[in-house]
Parts: sequence; structure tokens; C-alpha cells
Amino acid sequence: MKKGQLQTMHIAFQQICASERPWTALGNFMNYWYAYAKDQREALIVDSLPTYDEHSLYEHQWAVFCAAAVEWFCHTYMVPCPSWVQNPKYMLSEPWFFHVNERAKARLLQTTPQEFQRRNIFCGDRCFANKWELVEHLRQRPA
Repeated sequence: MKKGQLQTMHIAFQQICASERPWTALGNFMNYWYAYAKDQREALIVDSLPTYDEHSLYEHQWAVFCAAAVEWFCHTYMVPCPSWVQNPKYMLSEPWFFHVNERAKARLLQTTPQEFQRRNIFCGDRCFANKWELVEHLRQRPA
């Protein structure tokens, strides 16, 4: 990434496709969303994900996850949602659970936000827990 360039979701997905750990690329995006570019949130999500001739299942799952994440961020933070996230290609035909044991699956079915469930992704509600808002919350507590 070039100096001064925003870590957009578009770039995060490119990095995932280039073998970056997904949570590293998404974590970098979150740093910009929550802190470094809070005043430029629309710019972080406006560009659709890059398209390739063929995606592996792994890349397709993460593309769908990224689209769901953008929709979740927009709904949660009252930012206009870009239309590209509604493209039917950002849907999985088979459920993708982030945990495989049955007890964990049951919890994921109950706690996953609807932006992900609608796309057949079951990741729970803790994917975007962040240090930035925790610090703000702690600062606002009475002494």
C-alpha cells in the first residue's frame, strides 16, 4: 500500500486474494474505519471488490464476507451503503460456519448479524469488536 493511501475494503480483499491473512487485512481496514480515517468512511467502502476471472471457494467466501461486512458497517454506523454490496454474486450457496462443532454452530446461528446470515455466513457477533470503541467507552465512564 502506498503512503497516504486509505486501507479500503477493496484493498483488504485484494490483499486476501494475494495470500495476506484475512484478519490482518480486515484488521487494517478496521483501523482506518475506527480511527485513522473515521471522517472518510464512505471512501473506505465505495469501491466494489476487484473481480477476477475465477475465484477459488476461499476467495469467494471472503468476497461475500467483505460485502456483508460493508453492509454491517454501514447499518451500524449510519453510513450510506454502496449498491455493489447487493450484487447477487455476494451470496454463498452453502452455509459457511466459522466454527465446526455443533455447540459453536448453534451459538453462531443465534448471534450472527443478519447482514451475514442472509448471505449464508455464520461468524457470530464478535468479528468487529474493537479496541478503539472500548477505549472511548472507558474514557466516558464516570471516575
